[in-house]
Amino acid sequence: MTFHVSAFGALRCLPLFTFMRFLALLLTLPLMAAEPSPMVIAHRGASGYLPEHTLEAKAMAYAMGAPYLEQDVVLTKDDVPVVLHDIHVDTISDVASRFPGRARDDGRYYALDFTLAELKQLRVTERFNAKTGKPVFPNRFPLGRSHFQIPTLEEELQMIQGLNQSTGRKVGIYPEIKQPAWHRLEGHDISRIVLPILQKYGYNSRDDLCYVQCFEYAEVKRIRQELGWQGRLIMLMGGGGKGSDGTDFDYLRSPQGLAELKQVADGIGPAISSIVDNNRQVTDLVAKAHAAGLKVHPYTLRVDELPKFATSADDLMELLFNQAKVDGLFTDFPDVVLRWLERD
Repeated sequence: MTFHVSAFGALRCLPLFTFMRFLALLLTLPLMAAEPSPMVIAHRGASGYLPEHTLEAKAMAYAMGAPYLEQDVVLTKDDVPVVLHDIHVDTISDVASRFPGRARDDGRYYALDFTLAELKQLRVTERFNAKTGKPVFPNRFPLGRSHFQIPTLEEELQMIQGLNQSTGRKVGIYPEIKQPAWHRLEGHDISRIVLPILQKYGYNSRDDLCYVQCFEYAEVKRIRQELGWQGRLIMLMGGGGKGSDGTDFDYLRSPQGLAELKQVADGIGPAISSIVDNNRQVTDLVAKAHAAGLKVHPYTLRVDELPKFATSADDLMELLFNQAKVDGLFTDFPDVVLRWLERD
């Protein structure tokens, strides 16, 4: 904040108490505007405790103090963005019993084949194996208990912004554009639909608390260059060499690729395995990304599914935060990471 000399002269005429209060407020402004570093991103909400991507899981993550909440976004048949981790709905709902015969030839049930009204009829539950019916994480929220629904993107944004108003906090969002190339092959342009909704709710620039993320490099470039997104943008990176759309992750992890990526993106979201290898050795990816001017937000810390090299969640966080120096972390257990970061 810049003041002219005349402005300071006017301030000196204020009563001492008023001037001191103003000065105290001025000194706190940078702290109020600063983003937490490292930051915690609630992966699908507090999904270690409640079914992923439900409004209840997001509300719990919010209450735990997570500064950012993630939204994976796919489209319905009638082009409504809904919050789901996959383009399928058969591993998190009762779609097979409620709409028998609606699977495609591959046996999967796709969100894109259902209208919003139909998806709202589904009973959402903890993630399970569609073939065996068994939960993926046995010790998490029990299958078939309580009642949860698939939320629309707008419903979730309204809830988060409502909580921001009622609590006075400023919690951000972290939406992912899911499989845009596949959506376009199906005749639906997901990015062109989602970005205006984000703008409608006030997410327009890099000053707003929003990171848009995507695994497809062609789409990341399109979002920035063709669709004109001015907000923060993250290039997600799979742990392997190439993505399903042909994105060359090996190249993007190189110094040349990271420098190229910096022209359109603000950071990368790599797998934890790209940060720390199976021998507990920290790779040079974070250092290379930082040298290119990119933030690094790896995924995903799960207390109940740690990498084989990690002896505990604390051990993994020590490697990621203190040794690798990552800027943030996706986690199913935001309370665990927040406690670790806040320890003395």
